[in-house]
Amino acid sequence: PGDKELEPLKYAKVATDASVSRRKAEGCILGVTSLLSHCLGKGENVALVLRDVGVLLIEGRRVQMKFYSDFLERITGKRIQEGATVKVPQLLDMLVSRVAPVASLSFSGRVILFPEFETELVAKP
Repeated sequence: PGDKELEPLKYAKVATDASVSRRKAEGCILGVTSLLSHCLGKGENVALVLRDVGVLLIEGRRVQMKFYSDFLERITGKRIQEGATVKVPQLLDMLVSRVAPVASLSFSGRVILFPEFETELVAKP
């Protein structure tokens, strides 16, 4: 989007940070992206759970990123409070609870969770 350049993924850095071999890091990343691509190609709704960051939800043509409040607090250096959501309504749309079922974020109530590759369902009214 825009004039941003895409940077290649630095597998060696990922491997070092995760304390695994470069080969293992690259294999895991390629495996997840291949499976993700396959599911999207079949029209599945998917949620990529990023452990310390939040959830990337892809449902049809709708893509949204929801962040854990503690992650936003770490990167902004500011406390995220419930009252702040009133002042900045868009903030409420960006936040997700760590305990909420991921499928509850979707319109359908059904998503495939990554990296676990399991289906999660919640009842929708």
